[in-house]
Amino acid sequence: MSEDASAALLDLARRIALQAAEFAFEARRGGVSIAETKSSPVDIVTAVDRDTEALIRRLVLEARPDDGFVGEEADASIGTSGVNWVVDPIDGTVNFLYGIPAWAISIAVVEGSADPARWTALAGVVVNPSTGEVFEARAGGGAWLDGRRLQANADVPLSHALLGTGFSYSAQQRRVQAEVLLELLPLARDIRRVGSAALDLCAVAAGRLDAYYERGLNPWDHAAGALIAQEAGARVGGPGGGAATFELVIAAAPGLYEEIAEALRRAGIDA
Repeated sequence: MSEDASAALLDLARRIALQAAEFAFEARRGGVSIAETKSSPVDIVTAVDRDTEALIRRLVLEARPDDGFVGEEADASIGTSGVNWVVDPIDGTVNFLYGIPAWAISIAVVEGSADPARWTALAGVVVNPSTGEVFEARAGGGAWLDGRRLQANADVPLSHALLGTGFSYSAQQRRVQAEVLLELLPLARDIRRVGSAALDLCAVAAGRLDAYYERGLNPWDHAAGALIAQEAGARVGGPGGGAATFELVIAAAPGLYEEIAEALRRAGIDA
């Protein structure tokens, strides 16, 4: 896809993300309740999640009716253009429920299948409505925060690295993740758990975290943030050094990436 075409997609994604952010932020002021649970009793959905995704879907398909749409809360729609929008309407729903200002609107535009191992990311926008920050990137165009170019931290050894991670909604899987954490925590400066994969990946891009890893992420959790981190100079990958998948996402400058991957392999993770 041409540079002009990817820039136009980024402009559209930004406009839609900002409109969705305003909608969700105002809805949050009116109070939030749990609409249902999904994979476990703590994996929640609010009405605002659903309404925000419906708004984003409508705005995308009004502008580009031939594109596909893959969101967290409703069935995917298949397009004919070869372009897919991969959307998390509220990444960090538990934070959103509790009023913790670390939740985000995440919109990515990809070419090809809505599978991270097979797509080519074209544009990504992550908006934190609580702070007003807008993280964005397009393929080959760098990563930006409110007009400032981002650069991931480089030349940071694991012993001095601040790591981000997250945990599953499954109690059994959290136990396994805690065991992995026991391997990594003594090796690093410290660990942070923010509660939004999209914001964690943007934090790597902005140098607020040196690295991030997590297992069990869905494509919409990391699609936009991964592109932003990559365009800021981070390496983003997954199992066996391949693409980021549900099994594993790692984001860090190349040298640190290898240190984290090695530590994960010692913990029994295919990194």
